[in-house]
Amino acid sequence: MSENKNTTSLLKKETIKSFHDHVSSGKVDFFARYEMDFVMGRREGPYLWDIDGEKRLINLHSNGGVFNLGHRNSEVLDSLKKALDDYDIGNHHLISKARADLAKNLTDTMPEDLDYVIFGVSGGEAIDLAIKVARGFTGKKQIISAKGGYHGHTGLALAAGDAKYRDKFGVSTEGFMQVAFGDLEAIKAAIDSDTAAVMLETIPATLGMPIPDKVYLQTIRELCLKNGALLIIDEVQTGMGRTGKLWAFEHFNIVPDIVVIGKGLSGGIYPITATIIRKDLESVFHEDPFIHISTFGGSELGCITAGKALEISATPEFLRHVNQLSVNFEKKLNELKKKHPKFFKGIRQLGLMMGLELKDELAGPLLTKTAYDNGLLMVYANNDSSVCQFLPPLNLDENLINEIIERLDKAIVEARKLHPLLKLKRKFTKLF
Repeated sequence: MSENKNTTSLLKKETIKSFHDHVSSGKVDFFARYEMDFVMGRREGPYLWDIDGEKRLINLHSNGGVFNLGHRNSEVLDSLKKALDDYDIGNHHLISKARADLAKNLTDTMPEDLDYVIFGVSGGEAIDLAIKVARGFTGKKQIISAKGGYHGHTGLALAAGDAKYRDKFGVSTEGFMQVAFGDLEAIKAAIDSDTAAVMLETIPATLGMPIPDKVYLQTIRELCLKNGALLIIDEVQTGMGRTGKLWAFEHFNIVPDIVVIGKGLSGGIYPITATIIRKDLESVFHEDPFIHISTFGGSELGCITAGKALEISATPEFLRHVNQLSVNFEKKLNELKKKHPKFFKGIRQLGLMMGLELKDELAGPLLTKTAYDNGLLMVYANNDSSVCQFLPPLNLDENLINEIIERLDKAIVEARKLHPLLKLKRKFTKLF
């Protein structure tokens, strides 16, 4: 081994040890157990390299849409570099041109009177704010959300999520109710005169990406209007062109009262989120415009970076490319499904928001591992592990599709071979 390889190998070991000792021992132990001790090094476009340069991954998870434009997109990077000549984070107390410009550009893409934007740093913070506005405006308390959905790990967002994320921390769930996603009767039974809002992801990624029909979301829209409740649509993962339209709710011919966006808005470069609200809802801030603040929310550097990401993602040419990739992936994935029908059962897809339906709940984790072994970064859906999320960058070169499918084919073959062994091992383990 050369001196350079010795050096990088040592750097990797030191990084893993420091991460174990000072960031998360659990994560290090988990990745060591499954021989996935990857340390992020160089990254560019759809690729991630290990810090020692020995392994390269094609990113088919995109961190839930953060890397819609790939890693280190040159246009987004250049916008940040230029902004650094004149800007810093800015002061959230004061009026800001960068913040105003991004807010106007965002609301220009929205229908009807979704005219005001409150910026944050994380998706959870943006969801918290949406719930605060809904309760403050309606004077009601109850928030209805979907079982198996995911809205973040902060206070109100966590309360609206599944018990496994909140119970260990003693988070109060008073005023929150969950119903099955896609079940209209459950929503009809739950919504009443004390409902402040119904909050849904357009397509819940963590639930395995079930694609709702138009009637479902349109009926919920009508139920909210009838009961004086607001409709909050969480587009943190589905927004910024992921589904072939800039905003996924456009597919369903509905207009929400509040839209939450994030992840892709960052351009993969600078964390920023936005809660976009109906014009009249802004009245909750009239008496005291400082009643909600976010020190780093709407950072001027972040606004300029996000502005470039939005500019790229909103162009007709960009969205046409997303839809063409969608058609090509659908064709190739269906060919794989025919080749492996007992293991690969189906495709859930809207644009490049894709989920691979697999044999059972063991298959998702298995394919995540074998895909990694074959140079693909994929992650199974945490609340339905029979589904693997499949989220390539939206600006992917079409010429890379065949390589991805070839690698995925090998990964499926390996997962099929391992599946009965893992099933037997789990059965045996349960006996003792």
